[in-house]
Amino acid sequence: MRTWLRNVYRATATIAAGMYVTLWYFVQTFRRRPFTAHFAYPERPVPIRPRYRGFHRFDLTTCIGCDKCARACPVDCIYIEKEKAPPPAKGFVVTGFKIDYTKCMFCALCVDPCPVDCIFMGSNYDISTYTRDGCIVDYAKLPLNVAWGQATLNPTAIHESKRVSLPVWTKTAEVAKATTPPQPTDAGQPATDKQPPT
Repeated sequence: MRTWLRNVYRATATIAAGMYVTLWYFVQTFRRRPFTAHFAYPERPVPIRPRYRGFHRFDLTTCIGCDKCARACPVDCIYIEKEKAPPPAKGFVVTGFKIDYTKCMFCALCVDPCPVDCIFMGSNYDISTYTRDGCIVDYAKLPLNVAWGQATLNPTAIHESKRVSLPVWTKTAEVAKATTPPQPTDAGQPATDKQPPT
């Protein structure tokens, strides 16, 4: 009989302790201010830690299309489209750099293998969209200041980039300066490269 009463007491005490915690948090939701009132979001950004891993920053001007970030991604959410650079340029031309944020887990494993440091974790935490298509961001079609900016990635810029058919920037081969021999002047003397005195 004592064992049965002890078990009933323990069961009742355990349920009461759990319900006390639940009810305490329930009451606290009415006592504290809402999240938006505390941080004044979206007028003021929510403060974050310096090492916060938000949506990526990507610099298309330095990317060489090596695919190391895509191979390092554990969930396979980075898709790189590239073409062989036309001669005399070497390497690849990146025509698309997409990240599917419906799969990304913000682990930052894509940042370390990059040999040219063109991808980083940014401080932005909001690209709210109405469709899943808005969560697939093609950084090659975003303006460079938006794609590389610390906190400039926003739903409006992503929506506008869906209308762009080509990358915003492509690498071109540096044109070598043609070396031409100096042309003779009217007096038959070769021209010199001296600058006139100022």
